[in-house]
Amino acid sequence: MYGARVHEAVIASGARESGVTVHLVDDEYDRGPIVAQWRLPVNQSDTAESLAARVLNVEHVVYPRAVEMVAILQQLESKQTH
Repeated sequence: MYGARVHEAVIASGARESGVTVHLVDDEYDRGPIVAQWRLPVNQSDTAESLAARVLNVEHVVYPRAVEMVAILQQLESKQTH
C-alpha cells in the first residue's frame, strides 16, 4: 500500500503512530533492509491529508540523510576491499 491509501488506512485503524521507513531495494516490494525510520504520533485531529503533510515533511529530512549514510558506508566498504 502506498500514497494516500496508507494515511487513510492509518487514520481508519485508529493507530497512534505512523512514520517514515527508508529501506534498500531488493527483489520483493518493501522487503529490503531498513536503513532509517522516524516515527510520528497520529493526532486525534489528523486527517489523511494532514498526516500525509507531516509525513512528507519528515521524508524531506530523513531521505537525504539516509542516502548520504548509505553512500558513506559504500565508500568505506570500497576502501576496505581495495
